[in-house]
Amino acid sequence: MKQQVESLVTSALERLVAEGFLPGEGHAGVQVERTRDRGHGDFSSNAALVLAKRAGVKPRDLAARLVATLPPSPLIERVEVAGPGFVNLFLSPAAYQVLVPHILTTGAAYGCSDFGAGRRVQVEFVSANPTGPLHVGHGRGAAYGAVVANLLAAVGFAVQREYYVNDAGRQMDILAVSVWLRYLELCGEETPFPSNGYQGDYVWDIAASLHREQGDAYRRAGSQVFAELPPDEPVGNRENHIDALIARARRLLGDQDYRRVFERGLEHLLADIRDDLSHFGVEYDEWYSERSLAERGAVEQAVERLRAAGHLYERDGALWFCSSAFGDEKDRVVARDDGRTTYFASDIAYHLDKLARGFERLIDVWGADHHGYVPRVQAALAALGEDPDRLDVLLVQFASLYRSGERAPMSTRSGDFVTLRQLRKEVGRDAARFFYIMRRCEQHLDFDLDLAKSRSADNPVYYVQYAHARICSVLRQAAEKGIAIAPSPGETNLELLTATHERSLLEVLSRYPEVIEAAALTREPHQLAHYLRELANDFHTYYNAHQFLVENRRLRDARIKLILATRQTLRNGLDLIGVSAPETM
Repeated sequence: MKQQVESLVTSALERLVAEGFLPGEGHAGVQVERTRDRGHGDFSSNAALVLAKRAGVKPRDLAARLVATLPPSPLIERVEVAGPGFVNLFLSPAAYQVLVPHILTTGAAYGCSDFGAGRRVQVEFVSANPTGPLHVGHGRGAAYGAVVANLLAAVGFAVQREYYVNDAGRQMDILAVSVWLRYLELCGEETPFPSNGYQGDYVWDIAASLHREQGDAYRRAGSQVFAELPPDEPVGNRENHIDALIARARRLLGDQDYRRVFERGLEHLLADIRDDLSHFGVEYDEWYSERSLAERGAVEQAVERLRAAGHLYERDGALWFCSSAFGDEKDRVVARDDGRTTYFASDIAYHLDKLARGFERLIDVWGADHHGYVPRVQAALAALGEDPDRLDVLLVQFASLYRSGERAPMSTRSGDFVTLRQLRKEVGRDAARFFYIMRRCEQHLDFDLDLAKSRSADNPVYYVQYAHARICSVLRQAAEKGIAIAPSPGETNLELLTATHERSLLEVLSRYPEVIEAAALTREPHQLAHYLRELANDFHTYYNAHQFLVENRRLRDARIKLILATRQTLRNGLDLIGVSAPETM
């Protein structure tokens, strides 16, 4: 509907240009927006205020000329000039009435558009290190990234969803050593466990499966493992201790056996993550291996490109990138003094690969604790001649989980955390996904488990789903009474929808496509969640104020059409969020 009104205003402006009243310099800054106060119309345009100086006339005079030039349309009831020169447009009842058959005919596609024109966009999200199960913090990134991708696809972008598997870094080595040490304990070896190791029960599970299959094949004496190692904390440095332990494990096991232990941990946890996300309604087009970048030389090539461009220097044996010259707060290491490339170097190669794959825009969904990585990655792209503005990094604050008013612990390393799987089992996928996107991604989220499980109007997902189920209940009652839902041929009857509640519901329904486009382009799924609550509220209010299955056949038909359109819109919005639309509750 907004597009139709914008088209009318644009037509009027083009006519004024053709008549020589306006210069043909474009209409930048001209907007058509919904009004906050219905007394000022349904839509308002600032065209006269923006273009008056160029036209050499007063804004109110230009506004009056614009009103006189607007093409006639059955959508518009009247137009007024207000204030310093705003053009306020009041829609006719017919404008809203034609919306209902449009929604019913369009069905699941209502709200979708071709705005993106098939432009390729990649959304990379979650990408948690496969060093432990996904926790509730990862769940927020999963829900947010999935809905952003759905919204972009709904408005016509060609979206690829990707998970970047960090399978080549130091954390994976720490996991491998943690698994091996637990395995040694199952073999009967007494070994101290490093303070920097992964301590969750899942590590025992992986070690146990390894021991069941391999017996004592990877057993080494505990005295060999820990002989003359740098001390762990509190006496020593835990980072030095774990690094020495990794090196010792590699030497004692040999490359082949160490790789088998490493792969067992990776495969077990990656399969667990895939399963978790699938049950959470999150699917990917690509699971991209960080290790594959190194194996085909992409990381070295990225470093060499920086060297050839003159953006690297050596210091203390390490290789540094001059990222501060491109807006970063300081320079960054891309290769350590032992020759090993850093995670940052892999990140550069990965983003270059994304661009090489032909994506016009890259959207990375990262945890808020990675905020420092944003300027360095953008600096690397700029240094290599790429446009850093093609990369959008959306930082998601972790969620805090509350049960009975008490905050749940969150520590992956210690193994003391609530997993996404536990959350899903406790509150259900629907509540989890809806709650996760109710606030802007950069805002902290307190996830109230008690509220998420409640069957009350205070629970937003229950409130929205209940609106859908209520409509289905009305339709079942109609069927039980033998009332035909389909109207008589040639009848619309929608002109009978004159009640205040009906007009309000129609107005909210008309805004749905605008909400989808705005939520997609701003990467703000919470706009859709808030809209669905508003739509549900208007329906519940309508339900409580009016009977639908009235004796008057024509009025009954009109009201049933209206609630069918409401049901379709609720279902479409819930589907984009990844939440079910139940028919009974």
